[in-house]
Amino acid sequence: MATYSIAELAREFDITARAIRFYEDQGLLSPMREGQGGRNRVYTARDRTRLKLTLRGKRLGLTLSEIKSIMDMYESPKDTVAQINRFLGVLAKQRETLEQQRADIEVALAEITAHEEECRRLLAESAPGSASKAA
Repeated sequence: MATYSIAELAREFDITARAIRFYEDQGLLSPMREGQGGRNRVYTARDRTRLKLTLRGKRLGLTLSEIKSIMDMYESPKDTVAQINRFLGVLAKQRETLEQQRADIEVALAEITAHEEECRRLLAESAPGSASKAA
């Protein structure tokens, strides 16, 4: 069975050991403990996969509780159809949020463009030899 240290996972996923410990505190990872007093965390392939899915969920904009809920539902052998429908609901909600953010960004970019154009016009009018100074 492949195992990983916290340093190995941190390096592989380009995150800090502190972030991994945080995900553990949130119940997303559950490493085995080894060594004196269980000080050393030992992560399994399952933990590595859960970390990868956690980071993917974060990139999608999901909260840690949503990510945990989704991962937990896939590990439970209960009604898969209901689980998949629930996941589709989470994805639809996130898509709606992201599409609204994209629309908001487009509006902000248009406003920035308008301000840039106005600033360039004002600079051109105040440049030496411009027609507005001669008037």
